[in-house]
Amino acid sequence: MIKTIIRKGSYQDSVVLMLLTNKISAMEGIHKVSIMMATPANKDLFKASGLETPELAEAQSNDMAIVVDVESEVLVEQVLKETEGFLNNQSKSTSGNEENQTVTTWEQALKRLPDANLAVLSIPGMYAAAEADRALDENLNVFIFSDNVSKKDEISLKQKAHEKGLLVMGPDCGTGIIKGVPIAFTNHVRPGKIGVIGASGTGIQEVTTIIDQLGEGVANAIGTGGRDLSAEVGGITMLDAIDAMEKDTEVEVVVILSKPPAKEVRDAIVKRLWDYEKPVVTLFLGEKPEIHEENFYHAYTLDEAARIAVSLVRKEEIVQDTWKPEVGEGFKKEDHKTIKGYYSGGTLAAEAVMLIKDTIGIAGAGGKKEGFMLNTQGYTIIDLGDDVYTVGKPHPMIDPTNRIVCMKQALEEEETGVILFDLVLGYGSHEDMAGALLPGIRDMMEQVKMQGQKVFFVAAICGTREDKQNYDLQKKKLEDIGVILCTSNKRAVETALCLIGHPYTETEKTILPREKVKSDREHAVSKQMMELLSQKPRVINIGLKSFTDVLDEFSCKAVQYQWTPPAGGDLELIKVLQYLRGYKFSRQ
Repeated sequence: MIKTIIRKGSYQDSVVLMLLTNKISAMEGIHKVSIMMATPANKDLFKASGLETPELAEAQSNDMAIVVDVESEVLVEQVLKETEGFLNNQSKSTSGNEENQTVTTWEQALKRLPDANLAVLSIPGMYAAAEADRALDENLNVFIFSDNVSKKDEISLKQKAHEKGLLVMGPDCGTGIIKGVPIAFTNHVRPGKIGVIGASGTGIQEVTTIIDQLGEGVANAIGTGGRDLSAEVGGITMLDAIDAMEKDTEVEVVVILSKPPAKEVRDAIVKRLWDYEKPVVTLFLGEKPEIHEENFYHAYTLDEAARIAVSLVRKEEIVQDTWKPEVGEGFKKEDHKTIKGYYSGGTLAAEAVMLIKDTIGIAGAGGKKEGFMLNTQGYTIIDLGDDVYTVGKPHPMIDPTNRIVCMKQALEEEETGVILFDLVLGYGSHEDMAGALLPGIRDMMEQVKMQGQKVFFVAAICGTREDKQNYDLQKKKLEDIGVILCTSNKRAVETALCLIGHPYTETEKTILPREKVKSDREHAVSKQMMELLSQKPRVINIGLKSFTDVLDEFSCKAVQYQWTPPAGGDLELIKVLQYLRGYKFSRQ
């Protein structure tokens, strides 16, 4: 039977509701459950999953809707009890700091923390631009975790920030480290002398955690958002951050990384770096550089970028990585076995595609399909964080369900030789993803054994030993059942390729002299930007309370702004109100 519970005027963040849905769905006697705000878009999702009800149709955008298919009506009370307990726990402050308290308006937030210098937004994208603009008006740098912000709004916000000497990180910026303090979905990385600027969340996570594993640390890691290096945006945040890192006395080496950028933006960044005072490492994913230049190094993989940065900090010679997989008997090349990869990190998936295609000699990505980054000749790499898998559902860093389903489907294909996946630790990720994956992988291994097949399971672990999930325990849980765990994505893919008879060889690069080319623009850096990079941030956190909890863990001053949509969530009325405030933002 299907039951509907509507909580009037109870706004909750979508990530919180996804976690709650996860918790309720695990209860015995629950066939299906969906918990979301009753927005028009979410009502369509309820309908698509067969959970449309008359009560839901009457609900408003600011109402929380719980629609559950249960065996017995008795369970409804239990669902309500679990829901209340979960939401009460989310709203409790873990902070002992007077500043780190909950407020409900901008005025209260600024009164509580008048010297705030960073706003972190994790609210629905349709509202994020207006709140980001308000933050800039208050002379705050902005970190926009929210996605679904229009490109037009992104350009407007970043141009305004540039003119005011501020940074806008994002939209859709998942990862950042400010003066050693993790922001959003980030790992606990030791502080150090390396600066990272990236148009990629999991790319930053991979590089910074490898740096940590190698014994060095990170001063600042600035996420720009994935569209920053598009032709329209023009790398505004990337270029401003490059200038700021050059002036940051704590940073000795800078790493620049990006998913494939627009050519003209890439060229502008490279031209700027030809006139850079510090050693720099670039990684433009998909490019296969054949040379380095003096103090200007060009990496092919995230692993290589991290290793070069560490060598530069230590004043060591830049050498080719000689690591080779230590695996038992795999398949021969003529067996024609293939790799199936299921990733929670989009950049890690893209790197896997690049390495597989270059090593085996595959042209093109094959049949294009949402979520599929490679689907040809039996090789499959899927980004399970793609919108097609996450709309109305938890991200794969939080929920293993989709990944297990895909892995089981891979076993039905005779050519499957290796199942490849990532295990991303850190703030925001599942508290025990290895434990969550364990039963499903164990069952698949038993199935393979019973059928007399041979399939290898290979995983890349992205994390540090300070991450809350316990790096060594996560690794041990999977290794104990026979999963081959590797300390970087590059090494995991290399291992997978070796197991199917296609060994990967890293290209050795020559270091050529660099001719400095004078940049054609000034590189003045504002006082506000330098202050952001040189001190622990003082944060107004608008959205996910878990982000404030992490800030408190690092003794940061922070105010939790318990945001709800203004004007009852009515977008037209909000636009009128914002127009009166002086900000005209788009709705695409």
